[in-house]
Amino acid sequence: MISRLPRWIEYGAFLLALMAGTINAVGLLGFQHQSISHLSGTVTLLGSDILHLSPETLSTTLHLAGVVVSFMLGAMVSGFMMPHVSLKLGRHYDALLIIEGLLLLGAIFLLEQGSLSGHYLASAACGLQNAMVTRYSGAVIRTTHMTGIVTDLGIMLGAALRNKPIDRRKLILLSLLLLDFTAGGIVGTWLYQNYQFMTLSVPAVICFILALYYRLYRIRFARRIALKRQKGSTSGENK
Repeated sequence: MISRLPRWIEYGAFLLALMAGTINAVGLLGFQHQSISHLSGTVTLLGSDILHLSPETLSTTLHLAGVVVSFMLGAMVSGFMMPHVSLKLGRHYDALLIIEGLLLLGAIFLLEQGSLSGHYLASAACGLQNAMVTRYSGAVIRTTHMTGIVTDLGIMLGAALRNKPIDRRKLILLSLLLLDFTAGGIVGTWLYQNYQFMTLSVPAVICFILALYYRLYRIRFARRIALKRQKGSTSGENK
């Protein structure tokens, strides 16, 4: 359950939600006004274009399909590198964060050149992130879309109206994720108005910082475990 989530996962989720909100703001403002951190609207537009398919709309239809496929490919990378369902310290999330950051930097380069391929890299980055932060002990952590977050909040508040106990830590966590995603939208909108597609460099840099922090945290944690084992072994020998 979410009440069992370690703090390092919570803090990382908050930053990832902020990043996703920023990326999605750039998508809505600059990627033909399409969301890229989630695919509900994109798939709907794809279905509509398929129904009205014509030589004139073929390129748009293929582009929408490319965005969907890119998101899935990003999730595939995450699934390949992280086959385990649960989140656990020691797994190579730093490598995935570095890949996400590189995808975002690649998207900037292509978009600045006027290439639609940049959309695909940005979508792949979001797919990778969405798959990376999935489940821990049955609790779903979402950072790239807020539909599930708002649904869970509504369920909890509805139960509270019936005087049923609620998990306050879960309520706070979900509320903060929603606020972080919203804050990301605010930041992304302001930055896009001033820096256009270079805005994506902000979530890219955050990815690299998170990867470095996680790597250092892993090393420190491994050293503490080794030291405890060494002390335990020494005390056992003394006995």
